[in-house]
Amino acid sequence: PGVLLPDDAAPLTTPVATARQVLEASGPEALATWLRDLGPVAITDTTLRDAHQSLLATRVRTKDLVAGARAQAALLPGLFSLECWGGATFDAGLRFLGDDPWERLEALRGATPGVLTQMLIRGRNALGYAPYPADVVTAFVAEARQSGMDVFRIDALNSVEKTRPVIDAVREHGGYAEGAICYTADVLDPNEDTYTLDYYLRIADDYVAAGAHGLCIKDMAGLLRPSAAQVLVGALRSRFDVP
Repeated sequence: PGVLLPDDAAPLTTPVATARQVLEASGPEALATWLRDLGPVAITDTTLRDAHQSLLATRVRTKDLVAGARAQAALLPGLFSLECWGGATFDAGLRFLGDDPWERLEALRGATPGVLTQMLIRGRNALGYAPYPADVVTAFVAEARQSGMDVFRIDALNSVEKTRPVIDAVREHGGYAEGAICYTADVLDPNEDTYTLDYYLRIADDYVAAGAHGLCIKDMAGLLRPSAAQVLVGALRSRFDVP
């Protein structure tokens, strides 16, 4: 399906180089360096995955997602990435919509040639709800990468060891591995003795040691206040070269 845009529609930004161009031309390590050195804040849009998963019970069909992706890619070519696959969208497409998730990924890739695609993958659980054998997970990552996935946002509830097969497979196939640090509590609370700044820095240490190209702070419950974010992000940037 097509998407109708006004005749005078023009991109809101015209970047000199896009994140996808950097990845395609120079690989994920170069992309990490490019992102770290970028002046403006890079934006990942999660509408096509997390928003419709959370607000619409993952019931949006492929044809509508592709139309939205095509419009976003045309009007926002400066996006870092478009999170559009993974999470619960895979099994919901199969169980409730009659959509093939692999065909969806290929269609989304075709609709957004200049923007990085991004997914959520749950470490050894892949897109399921229990851990799979490592060879199953690595085969899944290889297939996803071949079908058009660029950025793998990897989340295993801060158990980095459960993400290692995914990180290894993403690196092997030229994708960008982003390790998600799940945030809770308040790093500025003087009485907090579990979820402290040192706790989060240890998780980041493990991700970097495992080979993650970048780090993500996943604030699932909206608990990360600006003052705490300043401390946490500042500490991560001062300690690690990865973005």
